[in-house]
Amino acid sequence: MFAFSPFQFPFSPFQSLPMKILLAGVLGGIVMFIWTSIAHMFLPLGQVGIREIPNEAAVLDAMKSNIGENRGLYIFPGAGLGPNATREQKQEAMKHMNEKLATNPSGIFMYYPPGRAFSLGKSLGIEFATELLESILVVFLLAQTRIDNFIGRVGFVFVAGILAAIATNVSYWNWYGFPKRYTAAYMFIQIIGFLCVGLVAGLALRKSPPATAATAA
Repeated sequence: MFAFSPFQFPFSPFQSLPMKILLAGVLGGIVMFIWTSIAHMFLPLGQVGIREIPNEAAVLDAMKSNIGENRGLYIFPGAGLGPNATREQKQEAMKHMNEKLATNPSGIFMYYPPGRAFSLGKSLGIEFATELLESILVVFLLAQTRIDNFIGRVGFVFVAGILAAIATNVSYWNWYGFPKRYTAAYMFIQIIGFLCVGLVAGLALRKSPPATAATAA
């Protein structure tokens, strides 16, 4: 009489490498989404470095009066150039930018006119799909390596998370002046998210022991 473990059954579809990659990616994405949800809803990490505008009503009225229905990403103070400015005009404008920065507030903001529709469920769905895709892709890359131990697999995904966190966050801090605390907090959230994926992938992609038959007396 032979007995097989359900995880060692020779014809199980989850024993194939593509299915292991997909399963690890999906589980990793779920764990990453749970972590980011905790970080934003139950920990202060999601609000680090973010403030509300003092006297907000007056500022919003000024935006509605001066920007109106023109939705977009705005930077201020502007260079004062039109859409077809020449290279020489851009270079000349840059020479005077420090003067503007010295005497005016500066920053960027995303503006939507009144009436923007917002759905929490839709936004959460997009966030989950994004993190699911990130997880599947990094697990796929991990599977292309020859790393054959748990620590190595976790380390690979962890380093990938550091690269992902650096890619945008540091540039936003450098060029647009995002707060250091905000940048550090969001890098931490992303890196820990990838670490969670690495732990899942490290377990899911371990080599299965060969199926053995146990003879019952």
